[in-house]
Amino acid sequence: MSVTSGIVLYVVIWALVFYMVNPLWQRSQSEAGEVVPGTPHSAPVDGKLKRKAVIVTGLTTLVFAAVFSVIELELISLADISIATPPSMR
Repeated sequence: MSVTSGIVLYVVIWALVFYMVNPLWQRSQSEAGEVVPGTPHSAPVDGKLKRKAVIVTGLTTLVFAAVFSVIELELISLADISIATPPSMR
């Protein structure tokens, strides 16, 4: 895997993990009882993005290490995948 491929893979995994972690630990304005005029009641009070970014970076590093290992050590190769492909899709 080239350096560029590794960076792109890391960024894609980071974005996917952030998308999954983002809804956690959020309180809406209606739950906090502080609805700002002109905003929806479901808007978050505090997104805690710095905390989430740190958590996501740690999780992404672990997932990237696993994916990188599978790719570099060839634990799963294209030959393994083609064997599992049904004949109708070959």
